[in-house]
Amino acid sequence: MRMLINSPGTVVEDALRGMAAAHPELAVDVAQRLVVRRDAPVAGRVGLVSGGGSGHEPLHAGFVGYGMLSAACPGEVFTSPVPDQMVRAAAAVDSGQGVLFVVKNYTGDVLNFEMAAELAEEDGLQVERVLVNDDVAVVDSLYTAGRRGTGATLFVEKIAGAAAEAGAPLEQVAAVARRVNESARSFGVALSACTTPAKGSPTFELPEGELELGIGIHGEPGRERRPMMSSREIAEIAVGAVLEELEVLRPAGEPVLVLVNGMGATPLLELYGFNAEVQRVLADRGVPVARTLVGNYVTSLDMAGCSVTLCRADEELLRLWDAPVQTPALRWGR
Repeated sequence: MRMLINSPGTVVEDALRGMAAAHPELAVDVAQRLVVRRDAPVAGRVGLVSGGGSGHEPLHAGFVGYGMLSAACPGEVFTSPVPDQMVRAAAAVDSGQGVLFVVKNYTGDVLNFEMAAELAEEDGLQVERVLVNDDVAVVDSLYTAGRRGTGATLFVEKIAGAAAEAGAPLEQVAAVARRVNESARSFGVALSACTTPAKGSPTFELPEGELELGIGIHGEPGRERRPMMSSREIAEIAVGAVLEELEVLRPAGEPVLVLVNGMGATPLLELYGFNAEVQRVLADRGVPVARTLVGNYVTSLDMAGCSVTLCRADEELLRLWDAPVQTPALRWGR
């Protein structure tokens, strides 16, 4: 195992200490495992809280800041944070306008955020929850009942964050978050397995010269394995799988937001080349593109591979996407 770590047992704490040193605009509590906007709670603003297992960076802590999340709760690698973290985060960001929990559809996350919402409400906080379940590859997986939450999480957190920053009430922020999730679909491809620090070896076996279509962000099995393909061929399959469902929801001529996401070990040289193929497929199918984001945003440790997320972009969602954002991993307009 070759990793830039001290020990498997301190990976998350060490990363949080480093994040605190790099981003003084964030309040990072290493012991309690919380990352919070230093100016929280922001008067008149709905609080946005998300979180999940570590290993998917910059998701979620890298998206804490102006125009996006108010706080994030990192768990152990590929392990849900605990309800106490979520309750502390909600209390830290609540300005009296309520708190929205953004939850990826993984069993541990769903159960713990549900428990946290109940505890927070007992403490007098108003809490709404939005479930992200955008992955079209499989209906159920090792970690979920229903579809997995993947790349659309970024769209939900950005667009709901912009609505909250503009002063929208909790019900409206939750509604726009749900609309983004309902308007977005994703599909991922693995070219290699990932290695967790605790295990020290690949989480699954992927033979030389093969790839996995429809992989999850924890290395969950996808739809099928095939011999390695060209970027052009992979784009045809991935975009086709997303459009197969999204076209039912997308009015003819409505543009989409595009996320070409790296899984952690794929360089930008390859991701930009893959994006060229994604754009070609969309153009061939008559799908206009409103905005495109390329990079490593929702990752799986050191997995090589990529995912494609498309989101319907009506005028309101596009305006909220373009709104200013200032976080460690996403920033524009300020």
